[in-house]
Amino acid sequence: MKRTLGILGGGQLAQMLAAAALPLGVRCVVLEPDEAAPARLVARHLRAAYTNEAALADLASCDAVTLEFENVPVEALAFLTRRVPVRPAPRLFEISRHRVLEKNAVRALGIETAPFVVLGEEDDSVSLAAVGGQGIVKTAEFGYDGKGQARVRSVEELRVARKAMNFAPSILEGLVDFVREVSVSVARSPSGEVTFSGLVENRHANGILHESVWPASSEASVASRAREIARTVAEAWELEGLLTLEFFELRSGELLVNEIAPRVHNSGHLTQDGGGPSQFEAQVRAVLDLPMLDFAPRGPSGMVNVLGWEGAEPDWSEILRLSGARLHLYHKENRPGRKLGHVNVTGSTPQEVAATMARVRNVLYTSANVE
Repeated sequence: MKRTLGILGGGQLAQMLAAAALPLGVRCVVLEPDEAAPARLVARHLRAAYTNEAALADLASCDAVTLEFENVPVEALAFLTRRVPVRPAPRLFEISRHRVLEKNAVRALGIETAPFVVLGEEDDSVSLAAVGGQGIVKTAEFGYDGKGQARVRSVEELRVARKAMNFAPSILEGLVDFVREVSVSVARSPSGEVTFSGLVENRHANGILHESVWPASSEASVASRAREIARTVAEAWELEGLLTLEFFELRSGELLVNEIAPRVHNSGHLTQDGGGPSQFEAQVRAVLDLPMLDFAPRGPSGMVNVLGWEGAEPDWSEILRLSGARLHLYHKENRPGRKLGHVNVTGSTPQEVAATMARVRNVLYTSANVE
C-alpha cells in the first residue's frame, strides 16, 4: 500500500501525524511557510504561502488532504476541494474557528454549552447581567492557549477588555462551576466507521493545557455520555477525519461542551504511548478510509506539556532515566510559555502514573528554569 497524505500546516501536530503515517505505508507532504517547520523532519516540505497555487496544486496530487490547525485561508481550501478530498470538510473548520457558529451548531443538536451572549448585540451592562454579573470575554476567532480572552467582573472591566481586543467580534461566556475539565476525541471514516479515544481529564493554567491523564476520574456514565455526544456531533456534521470535544463536567455529572477542534489535540498526545493506536494514527486512518480501531490507551496514562522556560534548560537526561516516561520534543526554538514538547507517562496504576508525572514536573518546572 503506497499512499500520500497532504497536510496543511507543518507544526508539531503535522510532525506527529506524518510519523504515525509512515508505518501504515503512507508518506506525507506538508505545506508550511516556516522554513523551520517541525514536520519537515519526517515529511516532504513545501515551503510556500498557504495561498500559493503551485504549492497547493502539488499538495492536491496526494490521495487526500487534512489540516493541523483551523485558521487556514478560505481560498486555499476552495482551491483544494475542487481537486482532492479535504478531510475533515472545510465547513467543519468554519464552524470550529468561530465561537458563535460553534456554540450555535452544538446547541442545534440539543447539546448544552456554557451560557453566553454575543457582545455588541446589547448594552454591555445588559450582556454582563445576562451571564450572572461576571464571565470571560473571548474573541469569536483566533483565540487559542488562553489568547484572545479575559475574565471580567464588572462593566468597567468588560469595556477595558473589549478595548484591549480592539473591539473584535467577541462573546461573553458565563462562569461555570465545574468539577473537572475533560475531553474525548472521535474519528469517523468516509465509510462511516466511528471510533473513540476514551475520556481524558485535563488541567489548565493561564488558558494553556499543562497535563492530561487517562482514565479521567469521572463516573463511567459520564464517559459514556461523552462518547454519545461525540458520536452525535460526528454523524450530524458528517465528519471524515477526527475531532476533539472539550467539556466542563458539572457536579451533577452533566457535560457542557466548551470547544471543538476538528483535528488531533494536545490532550490526546498520551495515546502515543498508551499501548494502542494513537490519535495521530486514528486521523490518518480516517482521512484515508482505512480500517478503524478505538484509540484509547490500554492502561493508565498521562501527559505533561513541556513549555518554554526562563533560565536554565531542563535536564533532559533526568527524564530519560525515568521508567515509564517518554520524552517527545518538537525541535522548536525556546520561547517562554511556548509548547516545545511533551512527556508521556505510563504505569500499572493511576497512582504510579501520578507519581512519575510529579517527578517529570519537578524536572521541567523547578525554580531554576521558570519564572
